[in-house]
Amino acid sequence: MRHLLLTGATGGIGQALALVYAGPGWRLTLCGRDTARLVALCGACQAQGAVVTPLVLDVRDGEAVARELRAADDAWPVDTVIAGAGVSASVSPEGRGENPVDVRRLFGVNALGAAETLSALAERLRLRGAGRLAVISSLGGYHGSPFSPAYSASKAAARVYGEALRGWLAPYGVTVTVVCPGFVDSPMSRRYRGNKPQLWDARKAAVVIRDGIEKGRPRVDFPWSLALGARLLGLLPPRLADAIQRRYFAFSVAPDAETAGSG
Repeated sequence: MRHLLLTGATGGIGQALALVYAGPGWRLTLCGRDTARLVALCGACQAQGAVVTPLVLDVRDGEAVARELRAADDAWPVDTVIAGAGVSASVSPEGRGENPVDVRRLFGVNALGAAETLSALAERLRLRGAGRLAVISSLGGYHGSPFSPAYSASKAAARVYGEALRGWLAPYGVTVTVVCPGFVDSPMSRRYRGNKPQLWDARKAAVVIRDGIEKGRPRVDFPWSLALGARLLGLLPPRLADAIQRRYFAFSVAPDAETAGSG
């Protein structure tokens, strides 16, 4: 029986990933912070034939991440780890800068949380000589956005960390897949105030991500046209790239329950 460990399981992409992996022959350890949604998701995955263990976990707690993920691996060796937890925020529509509390939260979840998740089991997989690691970054992590500096920077950090792990672990038989989605219909994307070209259904995105991880692909970017544009943006003169983003990609992100000052 194969064992998948997924953080961010109560998010939009996370829930879709859990459901496309769920089936006979799979053991799923699903990590998230929303207990009610996590329990409901586990029930849906069990109904599809998977053996499921819920794990209420905040990826910002590095000690807990290491302890709980290694305990899950001790109970049944994990062969696939997906660091999928993510949060978003932006400058205000009036142009007011990001609150430092939000900046720390985004880096804590998107960057450090992803690194803590992958590093918790990377050495064990290396010693076993097999396994799959994956990190959910974003097309927004290819170039800094003037409207969401912390999000783009934290997702860039997650992307580069995954790329570095890939180079380290490849000789040992462990694959690392860096996933950079565009717009995917989810609770997070519904807080996005701006154009969302080529918005994907969460299940469609999850199937593409799962297939890429299972095939050991180094990178899964989608949709291809937006991915190409995101990469090309970094090749332009900085002032031109900034002007293009301000002119065509202006957006804001509505506060969530943890956004500084939202209460």
